[in-house]
Order: sequence, then structure tokens, then C-alpha cells
Amino acid sequence: MAVPAARQRDPGARRLRLAGARSPSADDDIFVTELYRQYRMPLLAYVLRLTGGDRQLAEDVVQEAMVRAWRQADQLDRNAPSLMPWLATVARRIVIDTSRRGKARPTETGDSMLENVPVDDTTEELLRKMVVAEALQTLSPAHREVLNETILRDRTVNEAAEILGIPPGTVKSRVYYALKALRLVLAERGVSV
Repeated sequence: MAVPAARQRDPGARRLRLAGARSPSADDDIFVTELYRQYRMPLLAYVLRLTGGDRQLAEDVVQEAMVRAWRQADQLDRNAPSLMPWLATVARRIVIDTSRRGKARPTETGDSMLENVPVDDTTEELLRKMVVAEALQTLSPAHREVLNETILRDRTVNEAAEILGIPPGTVKSRVYYALKALRLVLAERGVSV
């Protein structure tokens, strides 16, 4: 069976055929066109009140109400004095569903909110760490080793002495001279300690 070209491009009609529903006929198209011409403006005015004046949303709701009328054209009473009550009910339900859907989703925010989020600036701290790391590289291996064990790994003099295999007094004197040398290197680089 050949499907008219106009129907082939209409995804709504295709879904109705696939779902086994009755496809709207040419008479239904004429009926809904007349329905749209007659009730579009009063329905739009009604929906504008429901949407708080949001014209874009109101036009979308009217369009969806007309699509539903087209899909259910065979069930509508074409001899009724007015189909406005049916259209108004459909439109009101669409507005309610849209509102509920919006409340069910988290509020979307733009990128502007992210621009104002306070962020700690760690640049100074990072630079200081880099300068200290470079300054430590200028020290002798024995001084670096003793500072690494006592200050960076937070060990006591006795623990450092045991790990390094040297007497506690040697650890104390190396820490003293290592810190003195480190202060001198940092002062040469313009870092106050």
C-alpha cells in the first residue's frame, strides 16, 4: 500500500500507523484546520493567562492542543455548539503537565553563576613550594636528607637519627646548618623566611 508523500514526512502520522492507531483522514485535516482558524485566538488568550503571560509557552500549548485534536478528530463531536471547552481542558492539562515536569527537574543555571563562585587562589602557595623545592636541590645531600626526615616527614631527632644511622647530636647540627643554608639560598632568591 503506497503512503502519500505528505504522510511519509509526518513523523506523528508514522507513529500512529506503527502503533496501530487510526491515521487521521483528509476530512480530519480539514476539520482541525477549521478548528485552528476558529479557536486559535481565544485559546491563546486563555492559555496566556494560565502561563502568566509567557507567549512562547502559550503558543506551544495551543499547538499541542491542536495536534491532540487532530489525533482524536474521530472522537470529537463535530456537531457540538463549541469545542472550546474540550480544547481549554486539554490546554489546561498540558500547562499543568509542563509545570509539573519543570518542578520535577532540578533548576538549570547558566554559566554566569560559576563566574562568581569564590575559589581559593593557591598560586602563591604553589610558587613558594616550587622555590623551596629548587632551593632544597642546592643543599648538600646530607643536609637535604636530614631536612627530609625531620621536617618533611615530621620525625623526631631520635627517629631521624635511627633511620639515617647517625647520632642524634649530628642530626641536630645538620638540621641547624641545613636551615641556615636554606635561608641563605631563599634570601638570594628574594623569598623572606
